[in-house]
This record gives sequence, structure tokens and C-alpha cells, in this order.
Amino acid sequence: MTSLASKVFGRVDRVCRHLPVFLNTFLVFSITGEVSYLVLVEADQQKTEWSGWWKAVHLLAQYFMLGNICWNALLFLQTSPSIRGVFLGGDGMGQGWRYCYTCETHTPPRCSHCYDCKVCVLRRDHHCVFFGQCVGFRNYRYFLSCLLFMWSGLLYATLMNAEVFIVILKEGVTLHSVMLLVIPWIMLVSGQVSPGAFAFAFIADTCVVGFLLVSAFFFFHIILMFRGQTTREWYSTRRPYNLGVLGNLRHCLGVRWYLCWLCPLIPSPLPGDGIHFQLTGSLDPSR
Repeated sequence: MTSLASKVFGRVDRVCRHLPVFLNTFLVFSITGEVSYLVLVEADQQKTEWSGWWKAVHLLAQYFMLGNICWNALLFLQTSPSIRGVFLGGDGMGQGWRYCYTCETHTPPRCSHCYDCKVCVLRRDHHCVFFGQCVGFRNYRYFLSCLLFMWSGLLYATLMNAEVFIVILKEGVTLHSVMLLVIPWIMLVSGQVSPGAFAFAFIADTCVVGFLLVSAFFFFHIILMFRGQTTREWYSTRRPYNLGVLGNLRHCLGVRWYLCWLCPLIPSPLPGDGIHFQLTGSLDPSR
């Protein structure tokens, strides 16, 4: 009986861990589909000489952002930031190294154990509940690039959905319009709106809320990257790994930091190994 309960609990736990990934995937594709519909309908209604070009440019921009979001997310999930397969021994152990009793190994500075991933993670930033994996040394580039295109995509979707808000509020700020924007689910269940109106209102609300949340995460990590810190190091007044803006960019995004954000397939090797890090003032002045 105990083994059966443990198996059931294990399966429920695995489903719950992957649920945010499926939910995010569903929302991303739903928003893209809704915005594509808005573009196609509006372009057809304009009936201008440039409507075809307008439609093509908007669709190209949408699917460029969607492709980058999906590709970066996939590479983020496939790139493990943990210490598995990494040789940590040798003569390199020194100040700042600690012993992890769970993994039964010595771990370098900036490495810490994640109890969700059940392993130590190199240059661990935080455990991302939306992806179900830790953000660390090897996958930070894909995480930040995914945030960048999610932010730009949600900004674009919010601007495109401005017409939806205008249509809802065209008769003035009434109880019906406010409830449709704030609690569209209640309006749908009570039969006050059609499923189509609910879908447009729900996606428009999701774009605004998602844009605000992603903006907070994105700009917070931009500040962290410029400061040479991780989320776990944010509360410290010391910044021993701050190598200047260009140095911090290079150590987070790789040697091609100025190009790698355009496409996840652009190679951008990281200058370090995730174990040893340069300290402030230790840069070669000739570089």
C-alpha cells in the first residue's frame, strides 16, 4: 500500500513539475494565434495598397519572436547547469569551496544545492518554477534570451490588443465592461458574454499581466548581469565578481554577446568553466 501511494505521489509530483511548462506553452501559442488573427482581419479590413506588405511584416515579426522563445526555451531545458559530469577535484580547491552532504562532493564558490533539482548547480542563480529547472552557468544565456523575446513579444501583443480594449470600452466604463476585463471567467460562466468575446478579453488581460511580470523579471536580470551578480548574491553589498559591463556581458552570454541574442544557434562559448571565476581587479590590463 505504501509503495502504491509513493508511486502515485511520484507521478503527481512529476505532472505538477511539468504543468507550468505546458501552461506557458499553451499561453504563448494562444497569444500568437490571437494576434495573428487580429493582423489578418485588420489587414483585410484596410484594403489598402500596402495591406499585404503590412500583414507580411507583422506575421514575420511575430513568428521570429515565437521561434526564438521556443528555441531558447528548448535549449534551456536541454542544457543542464548541474555538476553532473563535471570534474571538481584536483588542486583547484581553495577558499570558498564547501562540502555538499547531499551530493557528497566538494563544490566551488557560487555553486549551491537545489532541493528541487536534487543536485548542486554551477553558478546557481535560482530555480525557475516556470521551466522546472535551475538557471545556472551553462544555460543562463538561453534563459535571458527567452526573457528578452517574451518581453518584446508581450509588448507587441499588448499594443496589438489595444483595439480589443477600445472595443470593450467603446460604450464607456460600465460595470459590464469592467467585469469583462477584470473577471472574464465569471462573465463567461454566467452567460453574460460569448466564448469569442471571453477569449479576446482573457488573452488581452493575459498580455498585460504577463508583460508586467516578464518586465520585472527581465530588467531585474539585466541589472544583475551588469553588476556581475546572481539572484542569490543580490543582497550582498560586496561584488567580487564584477568585471565591468563588457566583462560581465562576456561571462554571462559568451564571447559573441553582441550577436548571440539574435538566434540561439549562434555559437558563443563562455570564457570560464563555471568553477573558477575572475575576481574584481584580476583582469589582464592588456585585454
